[in-house]
Amino acid sequence: MRLFGRNFFGERSAAKAMAPVTQGRGGWYRILESFPGAWQQNVEVKFDSVLSNHADFACRTLIASDIAKLRIKLVQKDGDGIWSETANPAYSPVLRKPNDFQNRIQFMESWVLSKLQRGNAYILKQRDGRGVVKKLYVLDPTLATPLVSDDGSVFYQLSKDPLASIEQSIIVPAREIIHDRFNCFFHPLVGLSPIFAGGLAAMQGLAIQNDSALFFQNGAQPGGILTAPGAISDETAARLKAHWDTNFSGKNSGKVAVLGDGLKYEGMKAKATDSQLIEQLKWSGEVVCSTYHVPPYKIGLGPMPTNNNVQSLNVEYYSQCLQVLLESIELCLDEGLAIGEALGTEFDTDNLLRMDSVTQMDMLDKSKGIMAPNEQRKRLDLKPVAGGDSPMLQQQNFSLEALAKRDAQDDPFGRAPKASPIVDEGDPAAAEADKALFMRATLRKELGLAA
Repeated sequence: MRLFGRNFFGERSAAKAMAPVTQGRGGWYRILESFPGAWQQNVEVKFDSVLSNHADFACRTLIASDIAKLRIKLVQKDGDGIWSETANPAYSPVLRKPNDFQNRIQFMESWVLSKLQRGNAYILKQRDGRGVVKKLYVLDPTLATPLVSDDGSVFYQLSKDPLASIEQSIIVPAREIIHDRFNCFFHPLVGLSPIFAGGLAAMQGLAIQNDSALFFQNGAQPGGILTAPGAISDETAARLKAHWDTNFSGKNSGKVAVLGDGLKYEGMKAKATDSQLIEQLKWSGEVVCSTYHVPPYKIGLGPMPTNNNVQSLNVEYYSQCLQVLLESIELCLDEGLAIGEALGTEFDTDNLLRMDSVTQMDMLDKSKGIMAPNEQRKRLDLKPVAGGDSPMLQQQNFSLEALAKRDAQDDPFGRAPKASPIVDEGDPAAAEADKALFMRATLRKELGLAA
């Protein structure tokens, strides 16, 4: 079959030589239970329901948006091993506009959300006549299956996906797919979503919210029982229950009930304080945060730390949550675009780790002599100025070499009496010139410089 004008394997021609990963290493498609026997007890973690949990939703969208807002730079290494931003007609366009229907932010959000929700992100490459990647498509992870041939080669079976111009099922070699995955517990080609660990806590949080919603839909009146002082028949009990449900539940809850013949109503629902409703809901959210390695205060769970250094908080969030995701994407792009050793991709993390204005100005002030003034101005989004391309220091700063030459003299600190200059008293102008010449020679001698 042809895809993007190129010939690839059809499904039938490759079926005998390849096998999906489910048939190797004991398979990875299995019932993932929160505890042994949970499935038999109908304690089910529903994927779609977990996605609607407020904590899980907040963690996924926070991570995806924070990564997507970072600009991807194309960088080049010079002879000194320093990486600096550059542009290249073969790679810059696809980094700036990955495909026709997504900008770079939408594309990267799809990439990260696919990885967080399914543990895998499959990105299909579209090449031009030169073999250079010109477009990238994030595929539906449920429509892509890794395959392994008898000789260990990796292929991917892609199902129909009109948005990615895949008209029918096709098998492509691994070089045509960027496969970003993490938490590969059961198979090195199959990642595992954090939902595997936090799904039960998310379901618990949803159960608490659903129960509370039903409670308040009933006018905040708990369910209960009607008791009689003596025995009653089943027909009487059914009639009383139907009458009570019709007249005093749902929209009619809160109405005045008149009971006779010694009937009593007793509520049976536990109080919110007794069941620690708020504490349980907060705990379930914190468990979900821990599986994504997101600090709970980032999604509104608990108070924000009292540390007033914004940068240190962002650095903690970056190092424990975002860094591995960012570097994985950078490496996948480097290998997937075949950029080479001298070029690479890099996220611009300045916006993420931006300091407060006072700390930033203090850092720039202490960077004198290390950073050039124009480099400092660039950090503040200011234009360069003439003469600001070299690091600068004050005049009284001398090199260690000059100071060593000074210390090597017999009298480095000038304690010995100095010879007076020979001054011609008859010519004041000549006298001043001789004095200046003498002082200049003395200073150069103290510094160990040539006369």
